[in-house]
Amino acid sequence: MANEISDEAVILRAGGAMIMLAAAGGERARLLYAGPDLPEATPPQLRALGQRSHAPGGPESPITASFLNTIGTGHPSPPGLLAHAMGQHWALDPRVVEVHFDDDGACAIVTRDEASSIELHHTISLDPASGVATFSSSLANGSDNPIALEWLSALCLPLDARLTLLTSFTGRWASEFQAERNELWRGSFLRENRKGRTSHDSYPGFYLGTGTTSEEHGLACAVHLAWSGNHRLRVDRLPDGDLSLQAGELLLPGEIALAPGETYTTPQLHACWSNEGYGDVTRRLLGFVRSRLPAHGKPRPVHFNTWEAVYFDHSPEKLMMLADQAAAVGAERFVLDDGWFGARRSDRAGLGDWFVSEEIYPDGLKPLAGHVRALGMEFGLWFEPEMVNADSDLYRAHPDWVLGVEGVEPIASRHQLPLDLTREEVADYLFERIDALVRELGIAYIKWDMNRDLQHPGDAEGRPTVHRQTQALYALIDRLRAAHPALVIESCSSGGARADYAMLQRTDRVWTSDNNDARQRHAIMRGAAHFLPLSVLGNHVGPRRCHITGRRFDMAFRAGTALFGHMGMELDLARESEADRATLAAAIALHKRHRTLIHGGDYHRLDTAPHLSAIGVVDVDRREALYQCAVLDQHPATHPPRLYFAGLDPSLDYELALVWPEAMARNFGTYSGSALSRHGLQLPLTLPDTCLIYHLKAED
Repeated sequence: MANEISDEAVILRAGGAMIMLAAAGGERARLLYAGPDLPEATPPQLRALGQRSHAPGGPESPITASFLNTIGTGHPSPPGLLAHAMGQHWALDPRVVEVHFDDDGACAIVTRDEASSIELHHTISLDPASGVATFSSSLANGSDNPIALEWLSALCLPLDARLTLLTSFTGRWASEFQAERNELWRGSFLRENRKGRTSHDSYPGFYLGTGTTSEEHGLACAVHLAWSGNHRLRVDRLPDGDLSLQAGELLLPGEIALAPGETYTTPQLHACWSNEGYGDVTRRLLGFVRSRLPAHGKPRPVHFNTWEAVYFDHSPEKLMMLADQAAAVGAERFVLDDGWFGARRSDRAGLGDWFVSEEIYPDGLKPLAGHVRALGMEFGLWFEPEMVNADSDLYRAHPDWVLGVEGVEPIASRHQLPLDLTREEVADYLFERIDALVRELGIAYIKWDMNRDLQHPGDAEGRPTVHRQTQALYALIDRLRAAHPALVIESCSSGGARADYAMLQRTDRVWTSDNNDARQRHAIMRGAAHFLPLSVLGNHVGPRRCHITGRRFDMAFRAGTALFGHMGMELDLARESEADRATLAAAIALHKRHRTLIHGGDYHRLDTAPHLSAIGVVDVDRREALYQCAVLDQHPATHPPRLYFAGLDPSLDYELALVWPEAMARNFGTYSGSALSRHGLQLPLTLPDTCLIYHLKAED
């Protein structure tokens, strides 16, 4: 890391990235450059190279972009800050008053608008290993008047004008993380989310590239907003050809009103750049995320989740038998899903009553939890703390605990209503119940679910409260983690609707999708892995017939698909044949043999024909690799295409083996890394819905 402050500029260098900014006292703070490192570049050079002349019909002197392009600067871009004091002080023009580096290497820039007494604190840092940049801004009301805040971006981030292609990630329930690529035109590309959670359809992240950027070559950039509530991301190509990105919390009308002395801080915006293609950007992001995950010091256990095995049809005897079968095929954690509490015999009742059902479990859950641990597995439990059914003891006692807007009819969704976590008594009740069950049952793992959007998130006074609700959620999870440091928490939200970096600062795993269809899962996992490591992406073997799509797949395809990720199972093993259970056990054993590589190796997306989906993980020294190639449809040509193994060291020789499916397993011999990556391997002719897994090991 090499940071410096001079009269000319502030420079941050780390991890192959560079940020150069101008922040002279009394001037507007602005970014001169943010992107891949320019080793010998100096501030005078960048200023001179970017000098513009007068444009006819415009201001006499060109207006340069600043940190937030506020209205008072006159910059033609959409402003990154919209605020006012009762209709006054709306044309803000903040100027630099202080610049310094913190002890952790982050650069802090303080600007102030003298007319309004609004002060802005900007923080910029570069991760030493990955080169991922983090930006955030805080607005402090130093005046004697309330300030209404309508919009504050973490920064107005200038982008290289050559980045003409934008990939965003959309989808729906059971079809998350679907990549869409658009060419950037003159104007705005905007994604907004008002769901009260990260959402299925508007993931807070973009990838950008040029017309020639590929997985392994060319200029690329990725951004992610670490926030689990409403958000807005936009990219604007301005009339002068400049490209700028904004990202921040989408605020509802009147949601943030700052009294004198109060402060608002944006979510963190993470950005990453590379001259070596989309793949290098992905590996930098995934390395950054892995370095910030809660540390538990052990491999991630293979799951068994009960949902698609029993749904709401619980009985201690059936679940103990399932635990026996799960342990027999290699499960290391047994998670009891929805249906264990209160009157929860369906999704219409009981939510919020976090007491073990005496009707279903007359002896409580201790016998089941003890049986699971006796089999050598951890015991986990499902919760949906943020929700309540109208048909519940909790709602009958406290109907005032739910979010809503007086005079506005509530939106029915899954027969449940959202609780107001900003109320201290609500947060205390939830903490007390979860804490008590964790202690009583020795719970090692919580699946934390959240199954509906927040259409009318009003508090007891009728104020919009998504911002405070999201912060209250973080505080509740943080409180549980502080009380139980070894507790592992999964973020589930109708599948993958809350899988952002802010949640991953306090949880260990995300449930990627409710859809266990092995064919569709490849696109979902491939999209999610643009931002999230395989180690946190739950990937389960479902029943032979997928209850969402109705499609049927053999066990070799289901298990081979789930092997790349945080592997788990979610099926009634008693309904699987003995041969299929043996196949599943073999896949789990294969996953365990290569778990460290799958969860810690460098991730590579392989370029393939559309009917294939292929990825690989390569260890840091490039001496071992594992590749997955799924055949999703018939080959259009007479023979299948070749597979090119990305990420290998061309100077090493590798022993190549097909290790899955077991019926096709074979050793190919030894080949050079250059031949494997540039000449490729002729794929075998197989039926659709076949998952091929290749293992490569460098010779000593």
